[in-house]
Amino acid sequence: MKTISLYQKGSHKWLCFGRDPDRDEKIIDTNQYLVMNNEQSIILEPGGIELFSQMLTSVLRYTSLDEITALFASHQDPDIISSLGLWDQCLPKAKLMSPAIWESFLAHFGMNNIQFEGISDEGSAFQLGNTSLQFIPAHYLQSPGNFNVYDKEAKILMSGDIGAALDDEDTPFFVENFDAHTSKMEFFHRRWMSSNKAKDDWIARVRKLDIEILAPQKGSLFKGEMVQKFLNWFERLDVGIAQNK
Repeated sequence: MKTISLYQKGSHKWLCFGRDPDRDEKIIDTNQYLVMNNEQSIILEPGGIELFSQMLTSVLRYTSLDEITALFASHQDPDIISSLGLWDQCLPKAKLMSPAIWESFLAHFGMNNIQFEGISDEGSAFQLGNTSLQFIPAHYLQSPGNFNVYDKEAKILMSGDIGAALDDEDTPFFVENFDAHTSKMEFFHRRWMSSNKAKDDWIARVRKLDIEILAPQKGSLFKGEMVQKFLNWFERLDVGIAQNK
């Protein structure tokens, strides 16, 4: 599993883990994120059960289990949080921050020690060390209960499945050719994003944020001008479409 640093200023750091060359070809390659500040850490989108050992090894290069105070899952899908039962055995004092409506579903993955802290529909803030992370509503943009994570200081929006693409493990971490990249995103966004209204509400909300990096849970990340290119592309896209054959 590869690691890339997205931001570092003092003890405030963002790392992305992904591009696992050893994963089974039937398993989607995913991005996992570690945010650290003042000896506290949170793992965003911890990943599927199949990559727990790789994630644990990677994370412990940068932080300790005692410093991991929380996990975050944008919604309930297994590629995002089916590793929960294993993290539950390692992090007896941590919290799981996730949409409140998914509590009983997430419990199926195993949650005996980790304390569930549901995020209400309107979103909330999470204090990590000396910085504050914002849980931004993104409902119906893959899941009816769904959130992004925004870090105002780092200017990073972890966007979950919004902006996701089905990339190969040798794909660069950042989008280099936007027009070519759209072919990897279009079907997924048309089919999995269920509401044009929800999409437009989300775009209006995030355009007010200062974003340098838009970091999805799958595929390459958007940086600089690529962020606006993605928002413009997504705004024009008609979503919630299933092709019946």
